[in-house]
Amino acid sequence: MSAIAIQFIDDPADPRVAAYRDIRERDLTGREGLFVAEGEVVIRTLLSPASLCRARSLLIAANRLEAQGELVAAAGEAPVYAASQAVMDAIAGFHLHRGLLALGEKPVERTVAETLADLPEECVVLACAGIGNHDNMGGLFRNAAAFGAAAVLRDERCCDPFYRKAIRVSVGAVLRTPSAHAVPLEQLIVALQAARFEVVALSPGATEPLAGLTGGGRKAILVGSEGPGLPSEIMARVRTVGIPMAGGFDSLNVAVTSGLALYQVTAVSIR
Repeated sequence: MSAIAIQFIDDPADPRVAAYRDIRERDLTGREGLFVAEGEVVIRTLLSPASLCRARSLLIAANRLEAQGELVAAAGEAPVYAASQAVMDAIAGFHLHRGLLALGEKPVERTVAETLADLPEECVVLACAGIGNHDNMGGLFRNAAAFGAAAVLRDERCCDPFYRKAIRVSVGAVLRTPSAHAVPLEQLIVALQAARFEVVALSPGATEPLAGLTGGGRKAILVGSEGPGLPSEIMARVRTVGIPMAGGFDSLNVAVTSGLALYQVTAVSIR
């Protein structure tokens, strides 16, 4: 690792690291097409050939530089900044025990139709409606990547998957999984059906069990928030399946539900 490649920061107000300042507050207001990634696994994904995003810079605790030589080398032309743990904490506004941050650029946003047009005839996508919790959003992207979903699509009520916590929970899957501009749910369903996707909604009230669902063709697994669920007018237009449960329970966490459904329709293809 060349020492020349590292730029040392000793002042939290240094303009070179302004994008990392007060991370929690700025997560909520957006970063104009940029995002902050945290932790070694996520940053390795950002710097990998599989990433759909480009790294703008890295910020690393100085005491981790030697151990992260490979990561620094993978940064390529992106500047690498190093700071003491105290300075890093002052920049971020809280204690960063991982000591690794990166600033990235979001992919160029595409329409749902553009995203679907690039997909193969045999594929599965995950469609999300009203998912406002960043942990759940991260879990949905993680499941989609784990089971080979070709894309994750969102309606306009969903939260931003490029929120730092969602990226972290997804273990970087947000950075490598195709997505699209969020649209009203009605438009999303129309676009999916126009692209010859069979839309399969997960619902506690469905009479058809998930176990009867098979893979093949183009399928879109549709999941909604755990409270209100999916609108009845949407449910009337798509195929619905449910997961039988014991003990009076009628629903699972949405990320768990998506994992079960994705496994059901991709199990043969990923073996």
